[in-house]
Amino acid sequence: MKEERPVNQQSEPSRGELEILKVLWKHGPSTVRTVNDMLNAERNVIYTSTLKTMQIMTEKGMLARDESSMKHVYRALLDEQPTKGLLLDKFLESTFNGSATTLLQQLLGNGKTSRDELQELKSLLDKLENDQQ
Repeated sequence: MKEERPVNQQSEPSRGELEILKVLWKHGPSTVRTVNDMLNAERNVIYTSTLKTMQIMTEKGMLARDESSMKHVYRALLDEQPTKGLLLDKFLESTFNGSATTLLQQLLGNGKTSRDELQELKSLLDKLENDQQ
């Protein structure tokens, strides 16, 4: 196995890098071919582009590459929840001036939220409120 760089949990993946991370988070360690096939289920992606992106991500410390067999297997070094949290924080700050209330008003005001989702959100808010008391 290739030596791993220290994980930088503050690395902000690009859109393409995030697509690759999502595949690895969902399916676990995978070859470039597997990742590329999963990406192609959504849109047309060229194998060499996926390979190059994954190589760059390895250099950035976002992925680790196991070179112990013919097929190199990559795995995510960035944890899913902290990475999503970082991206959400940046989006919240840049788009809604850091206001979670404004974000939720926009989200819930679009008319696409089902009754079940609203009930789930109410339960979550009740739990959060009870935990703070």
